[in-house]
Amino acid sequence: MKDFTKDNIHVGIIGAGVMGRGIAQICAASGLNVTLMDMELNVCEEARDFAVKMLQRAVEKGKMAEDAFQAASERLKVTDDLNQLSECDLVIEAIIEKLEIKQSLFEDLEKIVGPDCILATNTSSLSVTAIAAASDSPGRIAGFHFFNPVPLMKLVEVVKGIRTSDETAKQLGSLAIRVGHSPVIVADSPGFLVNHCGRGLVTEGLRILSENITSPETVDTIVRECGGFRMGPFELMDLTGLDVTYPATEQIYQQYFQEPRLRPTSIQQRRCQAGLYGRKVGEGFYKYDGNEKQVVPQPDTPEVSITSTFWVSYKCDTVWREKICGLIKASGCELDGNDKPGENSIAIVAPLGGDVSTAAVHEGLVAENTVGIETLFESDCRIVLMGCPATREDVIHQVATMVKKNNKTVSIINDSPGFVTQRIIATIINIACDIAQQGIADPEDIDKAAKLALGYPQGPLELGDKLGTENIIQILENMQRIYGDMRYRPSLWLRRRAQLGLSLLHNEPQFVRGGSK
Repeated sequence: MKDFTKDNIHVGIIGAGVMGRGIAQICAASGLNVTLMDMELNVCEEARDFAVKMLQRAVEKGKMAEDAFQAASERLKVTDDLNQLSECDLVIEAIIEKLEIKQSLFEDLEKIVGPDCILATNTSSLSVTAIAAASDSPGRIAGFHFFNPVPLMKLVEVVKGIRTSDETAKQLGSLAIRVGHSPVIVADSPGFLVNHCGRGLVTEGLRILSENITSPETVDTIVRECGGFRMGPFELMDLTGLDVTYPATEQIYQQYFQEPRLRPTSIQQRRCQAGLYGRKVGEGFYKYDGNEKQVVPQPDTPEVSITSTFWVSYKCDTVWREKICGLIKASGCELDGNDKPGENSIAIVAPLGGDVSTAAVHEGLVAENTVGIETLFESDCRIVLMGCPATREDVIHQVATMVKKNNKTVSIINDSPGFVTQRIIATIINIACDIAQQGIADPEDIDKAAKLALGYPQGPLELGDKLGTENIIQILENMQRIYGDMRYRPSLWLRRRAQLGLSLLHNEPQFVRGGSK
């Protein structure tokens, strides 16, 4: 078998669609000989022309030399004859997501290619183990899952089916690096790594919406400005397309035998039925003019006269309590420093994973005068406030006015265990921990995938360490207690590392070999 790190490699690519042409482009640009095959030759020729056009654009931008462009163009061949792939060292299929069709293709390929040729599938949703099940040599079959657009999305999942050999995975990982991508080794499992890891942001955002806690616009704003994400869950679903996101969410949930952490909501199904897919149709959770999101101005919180003093719960973390007290003092408002709030005081609580209703009852506070403030996720410009069903409107508006005196913007939401950012990010971290616990991928690869493919500001395990594993456990346990839902049970990976004072990136010693890999 050739060494994929340095030898002259001939790659066959089956399927001249968006993914196939993207893979062909990066392989040719990296010095590999490429044969792009499709049943319709004109489709192949159009795909080649597109890939060459993209390479020419790289020359125009100064990212590729003219002679390198000419050589890459010459290395990219097309055919409509499967037999033309007989001399390939690697064949990557990027065809329709139908198990029987892929199995049949691999059976045909085994009769054509040499015994050392690696066979890879770019499937995003089908089991690699199932695809290889009909093969005479499943050890050379693996997933090689690129993301769209291939030249820009630098992550590739190397998916090991149950019978995929270590050598096959190693060779594909080497080739990924050679074509300028970053590989992660992933065990064959529903959603692989990226689609599994990405469920937390989407499903928890939808749960917030389903409970009428706030609007999609407010959720997205809070996730971006307070959580540091490039886009919120509803912006992301509109970009990806709900017709893609919903089936993937439902499929992963069912393939994990209805694991509560991955549970979808009926909102996705109803909106799919209505055809509200997102940008591609001009309307999703937002409306679009061309490709531009139409932003509906959100009503501003009215500024009112402050007639009350402000009391801050002593149940808050000491550091957070001092920050809230500092906010009150900086606004010029009066701080009630007594052990219990006075009759004219507004009580401010900062629950971690809890809600205002529970905090008011547990602390013996007057619910009508109690307001929650988010403290775990600090923002230079935005503060999230939360009332309970009994909180008076004038009370929460006084707190909002006090916050605005500090030159900060306010978002007000209905009572929610874990506010918005706490519950979404704790869910993301918990799912990532469970992926690590199952042995689907190494901790470093989980974080790398989240950053490269999902665009997260930090890897979820790294972020869990930063926020404090004990804090994440408290958020999840309080949410589980309030909801009575196993969705929020902390992963053993998370719980054990918190107990032992270990980083979430600390890998498991392999005392016993086995598991998912």
